[in-house]
Amino acid sequence: MSEQESTGGEFEREPAPTSSLLGFKSFIGMYAGEHCAGTELMLGPLFVAAGVSAYDLIVGLLLGNALAVLSWMLLCAPIATRARLTLYYQLEKICGRNLVTLYNIANGVAFCFLAGSMITVSATALGVWFNFPMPGLNDIYPTSVSWVIAVAVLGVLVSLVAATGYSMVARFANMAAPWMVLVFLAFGLIGLREFLLETGKEVHSLSDLWALATTDIWKGGEPLEGQSKFTFWHVTFFAWFCNMAMHIGMSDLSVFRFAKKSWYGLATASGMYVGHFMAWISASILYALQLHRDPTNTDVLPGPLAYQAAGVAGLICVVIAGWTTANPTIYRAGLAFQALVPRASRFWVTMATGLVVTIVGMFPGVAMQLLGFVAIYGLILMPMGAVIFCDFWLMEKLGLKSYWAEHEQVPFNWAAGIAWIGTLAICVGMVVGFPEVALGGVKIFEIYFVALPGWFIASALYLGISWVMQSAERMRVASLVARPLAAVAIIGTLVPPVLYLMGSISLENMKYTMLGFTVLWFLTVPLVDRQTRGEKIMEDAGQEVVI
Repeated sequence: MSEQESTGGEFEREPAPTSSLLGFKSFIGMYAGEHCAGTELMLGPLFVAAGVSAYDLIVGLLLGNALAVLSWMLLCAPIATRARLTLYYQLEKICGRNLVTLYNIANGVAFCFLAGSMITVSATALGVWFNFPMPGLNDIYPTSVSWVIAVAVLGVLVSLVAATGYSMVARFANMAAPWMVLVFLAFGLIGLREFLLETGKEVHSLSDLWALATTDIWKGGEPLEGQSKFTFWHVTFFAWFCNMAMHIGMSDLSVFRFAKKSWYGLATASGMYVGHFMAWISASILYALQLHRDPTNTDVLPGPLAYQAAGVAGLICVVIAGWTTANPTIYRAGLAFQALVPRASRFWVTMATGLVVTIVGMFPGVAMQLLGFVAIYGLILMPMGAVIFCDFWLMEKLGLKSYWAEHEQVPFNWAAGIAWIGTLAICVGMVVGFPEVALGGVKIFEIYFVALPGWFIASALYLGISWVMQSAERMRVASLVARPLAAVAIIGTLVPPVLYLMGSISLENMKYTMLGFTVLWFLTVPLVDRQTRGEKIMEDAGQEVVI
């Protein structure tokens, strides 16, 4: 984490020079430390709560993490090592400053929720020390005044450090990373030993170990109350897409612009298989042990889990893991928000961001539903990654101009904007509109899966709308077609409620119909009255783009 942040402030509006490039080992250490952090203490137990079986968990994590590494190595790193630009500067050249501002807001809000969940993780350690009531698996709101005070104290401290002493914590995180990795491994080893003592079983071979895993640890079956059932495909896609914002979403362009070779993306395997394999499995073993001892104790509380396994050392690991994850996340969110008010003090912007993070941390529902939140976070940022990919590799091959906003000196690239918002609307529509559609017993339009078709939808929208917008004649035709469709959409938005009032359609059908007309409106209205703009484009260019 610290490596990423330390480089983030250099060469922000120019390609990274050759003198700043880093070797392969630098990226191995950075990713191993960054992905063995506070989130792992929440995500591992939630797999058990989702009723995952041993085969689905182990094989799903192996495959999903491999796909994540390939996404970094084949999608993100090749662009980063060729352009050597930060994510934000590359987006600004493609999308325009105003659209990047909207992206910053979305990014900043997502970071606030992620950092808030990490404050929640650290607060569970304080709950063990000071013995106050802590939230359960299905709690959404704060459960005690003591909990609120603990989160508030931690939130203020983390925010102050993020605003004033970030480099100190970054150095400390580097020192703590190897120790935390070993403590996570210890959690798994201790949990396995406790299972052997609890069950009276002995392990003399891999088959004995597998029998213990399938019959006592990850037994499968129904999920706990309030949790979604996870299958092999859920685990695979979650492991692949939990860092979707970083690889497919291209956030790590800012990191890999300092790599000498694009194959350095392979270094992310250190984070995936140390953090998102070993650490998740270790944390899940501790939670499975808790359920084995007391099936009624479904609370996912990293503090008590770590304390029962490793004592005070475990509690220290929980606090440090949550702290070192929350701190740079607040810092990132503060930078994203500061782009909205560049003249404001970074200190006070970061403190205000920390206040939001602290309030989020008081509500345990965010951390307890971290599986779903991480999927939503990646989905929100994914379309812009598709835009960058298409703009870099495909636009010129199709006879279109890349870096459109920079070329035309416009603050908002409607092709990118519609691709972003339109993709999100379509993906949400799939989740909401087709919740029961299944393939092989798996509901294929759950939030964990829709990002895959969403990437292709975003790519098609961006390329298609760019093809229209970069030609005066096609803009005229698009404007003529868009006007009646926009009229239908705006009228249609009101028709379903009227029909529902008359008893002609059900409430569910009304919601889906309104969503469809809403998507149609936001896809068509930007093209209305754009004819004049299209003519100006071609007048400035001096010729019409020929495909």
